Amino acid sequence: MSIVSFLSHAFNWPLFGSFSLLFAMALAAYTFVAGIVSLASSHPAAQRLGQSARRAGMATFFAITAAALTLVWAALTNDFSLAYIQQHTNRALPIPYKLAALWSGQEGSLLFWAWLLSAYGFVLRLRYKVDPKLVAYASVVLAGIQVFFVALVNFGGNPFGIMDRVAADGNGLNALLQYPEMVIHPPMLYLGYVGMSVPFSFALAALIMKYPGEKWISITRRWTIVAWLFLTCGIMLGAHWAYAVLGWGGYWGWDPVENASLLPWLSGTAFLHSVMMQEKRGMMKIWNVWLIFITFLLSILGTFLTRSGIVSSVHAFAQSSIGVWFVWMLSISLATCLFFFIKNRKHLDAENKLESLVSRESSFLFNNLVLLGASFAVLWGTLFPILSEWVQGHKITVGPVFFNKFNIPIGLFLVFLTGIGPLLAWRSTSWASVKRNFAFPAILSLVVGLLVFLTLSGVWSGHPSLAWVDRSKLYSVIAFALSALVIGTICSEFFRGGRVLQNKLGTNLFGGIYHLTRRNTRRYGGYIAHFGFVVAIIGIAGTAFNVDQEQEMGLGDKLQVGSYTLVSQKYTDDENAQYVSQAAILDVYQGGKFLETLYPERRAYKPGGQPDTIVAKRSSLKEDLYVVYEGKNQQTDRPIIKAYVNPLVNWLWLGILVLIFGTGVVLVPNAAQIASPVAVAVAAPAIDDKQMYPTPGATK
Repeated sequence: MSIVSFLSHAFNWPLFGSFSLLFAMALAAYTFVAGIVSLASSHPAAQRLGQSARRAGMATFFAITAAALTLVWAALTNDFSLAYIQQHTNRALPIPYKLAALWSGQEGSLLFWAWLLSAYGFVLRLRYKVDPKLVAYASVVLAGIQVFFVALVNFGGNPFGIMDRVAADGNGLNALLQYPEMVIHPPMLYLGYVGMSVPFSFALAALIMKYPGEKWISITRRWTIVAWLFLTCGIMLGAHWAYAVLGWGGYWGWDPVENASLLPWLSGTAFLHSVMMQEKRGMMKIWNVWLIFITFLLSILGTFLTRSGIVSSVHAFAQSSIGVWFVWMLSISLATCLFFFIKNRKHLDAENKLESLVSRESSFLFNNLVLLGASFAVLWGTLFPILSEWVQGHKITVGPVFFNKFNIPIGLFLVFLTGIGPLLAWRSTSWASVKRNFAFPAILSLVVGLLVFLTLSGVWSGHPSLAWVDRSKLYSVIAFALSALVIGTICSEFFRGGRVLQNKLGTNLFGGIYHLTRRNTRRYGGYIAHFGFVVAIIGIAGTAFNVDQEQEMGLGDKLQVGSYTLVSQKYTDDENAQYVSQAAILDVYQGGKFLETLYPERRAYKPGGQPDTIVAKRSSLKEDLYVVYEGKNQQTDRPIIKAYVNPLVNWLWLGILVLIFGTGVVLVPNAAQIASPVAVAVAAPAIDDKQMYPTPGATK
C-alpha cells in the first residue's frame, strides 16, 4: 500500500478539517475578546492578556492552514466522500485545477478567504513593534472580521460535509474555470479584497484611539498599495480570461461580478491619492477615513453580490442562504464606523483649508469626487435590477449603454486630471506657471487629437467624410488627445529631472532618468503607473472601432470582416478523457495575401457536457483578429463562425502591465535620501518626497 493510500484510509481527514475550523474560531474569538479586555484595562495583567491575544491571533493562521491543506489533500487524492470534492473535481482533472478547487466553489472559497485573512493577520501581529498600541487596536478589529468569516465557514458553508454515498467519480470543475489564468485570477482578487481589511483595521483603530498625527497612514501605506496591486492584477487577469475564454469578443461587459471587483478598486485608488493631502497639508482627514471604510465595505458588498445569488453572472456562485450573513456583516461594520466617527469627529478636523481652486489640493479634491462619482454610477447600475424588483416586482436590467453613458465622460475627466496634476503647485498656482508648464503637453494633445480626427475623416486618402462620426468615436478621439496630454506631461517631468542629474553625475540622459527614479521611487514610480494608465486608456479607446461579422460557413466558404478574409478549409471532431470537441480550420488572408491558419474550437467537458469556447486570435499592436466557432445551426447542420476585429486591444494589456510595474517601483525604497531636490527645482512645481503618486488621476 502506498503512503498516500495509507494516509487516506488511516486518518479521518474530514473530521480533522472540521476540528481545525472549530479550533480556529475559538482562537479568533479569544483574540477578539481578550484583546478588547486588555485594551480597556489598566491592570498590570492586561499586558500579558494582550500578548496572549496576539499569539492566539497568530495561531489562528496555523489552524486554518491545517483545514485548507486538508481540503487540498482531499482534492488531490480524489476523496469523493466529501461533497465539496465530489461536486468540484473528478479523477481526470489535471493537478493544477485540483489545487484550484480550493477556491472554485462556494465553501472552499470561503475557507480560502478566511485563510488569507489569517495570513494577513499573522504578518500584522508579527510586526507589532512598529507601534504596539496601534497594532493592538488594529489586531482586535481584524480579529472581529476573522470571527465572522471563520464562523461563516463553520456554520454557513462548511467544505467538509460528508456524502451519504461515495460516487465513483466527481462532477468535475466548471469548464469555464479550466484555463491557466483561472488558477491565479481568483487568488489575486481575494488577496486584494482581503488585503483591504488591514488598512480598514488601522483606520478604525486610529479613529477609536484618536491616534495623533499621520503615522497610521505611513504604517498602512504599503499594506494598501499591495492589496490594491493584487486587486489590479486580479481584475486584469479576469478581463483577459473573459476575452480569451468566453468568446463574446470583449473583455468587459459590465457584469455585476466584474463591477463588484471594480468598486473597491475605484475607492481604493481615491484613497491612495487622497492620503497625500493629509501627509503634506493635514487636510482631507475625513475623506481618507471614509474612503478606506468605503473600500472595505465595498469589498464585503462584492462578496455578498457574488455569493448571495441575487445577481445573475457567469462569475457568481449558486443561489445561497449565506447572503444574510453578509447583510449582517455590512450592517454591523457600517454601524461601528458611524458610531466612532460621530464620537471622535473632532479628531479629524483639518489643519489647513483650501486656498485656491487652481492648486494641487483642489486637484485631489476633484480626483476624489470623480472616482466616487464613478463608483456610485457603477454601484447604482449594478444594484438597479435588485432595487427595481423590490419596488416593482420585476427586474429592470441596465446594460453597457447605461454604464458607458456615465463612466466614459467621468473617465475622460480623470485622464485630464492625470495630465494637469504635475503642473499645479501646493496652495496656489500662478497663471504664468500654468502657461509655462502646460505649453508642450497642450500642444502635443491638440496635434494628436487633430491628426486622429483627420485620419478617421479620410483626409489623407483624398476622400474626406464624417460618416464615421458618432458619440463613442468622438469620445475615443478625445481619449487619444488627453492621453497625449498625460504622456507629454510625464515625459517632460522625466526629461527635466533626468537632464539635471545627467549633468551632475556625468552620465547620459537615460542614466540620469534611472538615478532620478531610484532617488524618489514613490514620485517617479507613480509617473510610470500613470503612463501605464493612459496606455490602457488608448487600448480602451479602440473599442469604439470594433467590427464583427457572423455567418454559416461550409467548406470553401468565405467570411469578410474588416480587411481580413477567412476561408473555411476543414472541420474536425475529437475526444479525450476530459472533453469532446469540434474545431474549424480557417485560412486568413489580407489583401489577397495568406497570413496564417486559425483553429477556433468548441468543447463539451465530461461529465455534464459543460460547453467551453477556445478562441483563435491573430494579435498585433494594431488590432486583434478574434475568431469564434459557435457550433452548428441545429436546422441546417452548418457550422457558424463569428469573427471580430478589435483595434488596439493589446495596448490595454500592455498598459496594465506598465501600471503594475510602476506600482512595484513605488514599493521599492529610495536608493538615497534626497537632501536637496535638485531635479524638482528645475521641474516646477516642487512635489514633496513623501508623495506616492504625483498626480491626482486614477491608475486604472
